[in-house]
Amino acid sequence: QVQLVESGGGLVQPGGSLRLSCAASRIILGNYVMGWYRQAPGKQRELVAVITSGGSLNYGESVKGRFTISRDNAKNTVSLQMNSLNPSDTAVYYCNAKLGATLEFWGQGTQVTVSS
Repeated sequence: QVQLVESGGGLVQPGGSLRLSCAASRIILGNYVMGWYRQAPGKQRELVAVITSGGSLNYGESVKGRFTISRDNAKNTVSLQMNSLNPSDTAVYYCNAKLGATLEFWGQGTQVTVSS
């Protein structure tokens, strides 16, 4: 059974930083388009960042210049470095792995709360 497990969420003050990690079992993340998405209460799930198997990057407008997605193929993990956090970044963050049009996996999510 494929599993994506996120870690690194928590409570942080405005202006602070967090680093999220996503570890996979039973799939090789290097073959997938990997993404981070988030969902705040009462809002739709939105794209945060994506990295392709070739290393191309794409970011949501609200996080450009503050967040960085990266992958470590040797460790089979994908990370999201989040800097200059503000309360609007509060959400559940989900790891996503996609291969082609039909194969897709989601993690269970990790809560990020930005509050003083």
